[in-house]
Amino acid sequence: MDVTVSDLCRNFGRVAALQGVSLAVDAGEFFAILGPSGAGKTTLLRIVAGIEHADSGSVRLGGQDVASLPVRARNTAMVFQTFALYPHLTTFENLAYPLREQRTPRAEIARRVNEVAEMLRLSHTLARKPGTLSGGEQQRCAIGRALIRRPRLLLLDEPLTNLDAKLRHDTRAEFKRLHRELGSTTIIYATPDQLEALSMGQRIGVLRAGRIVQVDTPDALYRTPGDDFVAGLVGDPPINLLPGTLRATHSGTRIDLPFMGIDAGPWHAVLDGFGAGTRLTVGLRPQAIRPVTAEPDGPAFTARVFLTEPLGDVTILDILAHGETRLRMVLPQEQAWRIAVDDTIDCTVDADQICLFAHETGTAIPRDGTAAGG
Repeated sequence: MDVTVSDLCRNFGRVAALQGVSLAVDAGEFFAILGPSGAGKTTLLRIVAGIEHADSGSVRLGGQDVASLPVRARNTAMVFQTFALYPHLTTFENLAYPLREQRTPRAEIARRVNEVAEMLRLSHTLARKPGTLSGGEQQRCAIGRALIRRPRLLLLDEPLTNLDAKLRHDTRAEFKRLHRELGSTTIIYATPDQLEALSMGQRIGVLRAGRIVQVDTPDALYRTPGDDFVAGLVGDPPINLLPGTLRATHSGTRIDLPFMGIDAGPWHAVLDGFGAGTRLTVGLRPQAIRPVTAEPDGPAFTARVFLTEPLGDVTILDILAHGETRLRMVLPQEQAWRIAVDDTIDCTVDADQICLFAHETGTAIPRDGTAAGG
C-alpha cells in the first residue's frame, strides 16, 4: 500500500505539532521517520492510522483519501512504544485477540496464531503471560498482534526504546528480516535514533519541529545533508560544525576557520555571489580527519589530544586544534593505539567530505555540479 501525506497540519492548543507535512511512501517500502523528541513523529503516525485527526491536509492510502474512514477500515496496524499487551492473557490469546474481535472461526485463529508465532519465533511462549516474557519477546508479541490481521501498512512508533542495547541490535536485524518476508507490506518506522533509521530505512524522512526538512536515502543524508540540522543528526560521532569566513585572495577565494584555511573553489558557482567577510558554517565529519603520514593531500592543521575513547575496532579522539577549537576524529584502532593524551599530532582533512552551510539559515551550499539535499 502506498501512502501519500499532503500538507498535514495539527495543533494542540498553541503547540503546532505538524506544520504542513508532505511525503510519499512507496508500496512495500521500509520508510523511516527520524527526528528528536517532540518533532511530531507520533502525531504523524497516529493521523495516518486514523487515531488522530488533522486540522488540515490529507492522507491517501493506496490512492484513496481516508479522511472519512474509521481506524478499522484502513487496513493498517500500529505498534506503540509501550507494547500495550494484555497482562492477564497468554501470548496465544494476545495474538488471537484482534481475530476474535473480527469473529474469525476458531480453526482459522489457531492456524494464523501459529503462523505468526513461528515467523516471530514466539512458538515456545504461546502458553506464557507477558510478565514472564523477556523485553524482546514482549516486543515481538506486540508486533505479532499487529501483523495477524495482515495489514497492508504497519506503523511502528519507537518500538525499540524500552529494550537494552544488545536487544535493540538484534531486533533491528529482525525487522529487516520481517520486512523481507512480508513482501508487500509497507512499513513506516518512527525513531529518534539515527542508527535505527540509517540501518533499516530504505529512505528516511527527517522531521524537525513538525516539518519534513529532507527525504533521502541513508547514504545521501550522510553525504549531502540539506542543512546543518540534518548534518548534525546523521552520523556518529556527530559532525564537527565550525564557524568560517569567506576571504578573497590573489588566487581566488578561501574559507578561513579558526585554525586553517579551505579552498572555496569547489563551491565557486554559489559563493561567487557572496561578498568577502560572509560568515559560513563548515562541517567536518570525524571520519574525514586523519593524521598526516606523508605530504597532506588536503587542508592541514596541528592539534593536541586531550581525550581518547577506544571502542574496539575504532577509537574516538577529542582534539584541540591550535589549542582552542575542540574537534572529534575517528581512527581505526591500528592507527590510534600509538596516540596518547597530550600528544601533538599533525592532521589533514579529506576535502571531498567537507560540508558547507549558510550561517544564517543553515541551508547546505552545494558543490559545483551537484544539488543540495532535499
